[in-house]
Amino acid sequence: MKSILLFLIGLLFISCSETKKQPVMNKKVVIAHRGASGYLPEHTMEAKAMAYAMNPDFIEQDLVLSKDNVPIVIHDIYLDDVTDVATKFPSKKREDNRYYVIDFTFEELQTLAVSERFNPKTGEQFYKNRFPKGKGNFKLHSFQQEIEMIQGLNKATGKNIGIYPEIKEPEFHKKEGKNLTKIVLKILADYGYKTKKDNCILQCFDAKELERIRKELKSNLFLVQLMEFPEEAKNLKHFARYADGIGPWYKQILDKKVDGKWQFTPLVSKAHQLGLKVHPYTFRADQLDEFNSFEEMMQTLLIDANVDGAFTDFPDKLLLFLQL
Repeated sequence: MKSILLFLIGLLFISCSETKKQPVMNKKVVIAHRGASGYLPEHTMEAKAMAYAMNPDFIEQDLVLSKDNVPIVIHDIYLDDVTDVATKFPSKKREDNRYYVIDFTFEELQTLAVSERFNPKTGEQFYKNRFPKGKGNFKLHSFQQEIEMIQGLNKATGKNIGIYPEIKEPEFHKKEGKNLTKIVLKILADYGYKTKKDNCILQCFDAKELERIRKELKSNLFLVQLMEFPEEAKNLKHFARYADGIGPWYKQILDKKVDGKWQFTPLVSKAHQLGLKVHPYTFRADQLDEFNSFEEMMQTLLIDANVDGAFTDFPDKLLLFLQL
């Protein structure tokens, strides 16, 4: 009942939102990071429905394979920091004491209760002021299920909100004898995501795998090379040979403050010179670090640093800022 209520509340918001017919690549785009994860447990259907109602440009899906080759929407290859797997399946942990998505069938995964992210060793909730850990009735779901919900809402509302899937740890999957990338690309094609006009952005941290997607697997999708470390900036020219954009950690854009004003690394300007869009991660109103307020963070990165969009746990706040 709670899930249905949240969904209906989301639809009420949708009715007040403007419709969007065409894919949006040439303005500052708002990407709902793991859905509206600042308000509901990440990557749940409820978080995605709430994000949709906020009217972002894209909704993100992190993808990991189950034992029976179903792409599961979950941030990590592990289960024990967002579910009750340790209670339900205590014997299925590996030698490192972690529980892996790939060791469970889709049917088994759907028996797990999903919770707000927590430390599996201490049980302590990671973001203390978010949705209370252990409350509600949230479940894992497949990539196909989420696509069908988003496409169904697009049809019902006249919008064209896009998807932004990520291939998670392709090398891990290969070592486990599975080809996550091939499965994901087939699902995308089956649901009509084949070219840059189809409002889908595909991302990956593994540069070799993303280049393979473009050159060997001949994908015509909009590709974004995720970046974790500052030294990767030296590879921008190479990234531009196969990718359409980069997704750096936002701290790679910041240099230092001079007289109270942020100075920036050359990352954004160099990327733009190479024709690459820049979508940094992750804008969190409850994890500001260098900034005094979320407004300062948004102004600094979206406007002053001139990035092309951003991943955020709070898509409503980013959208409101861009409308002011």
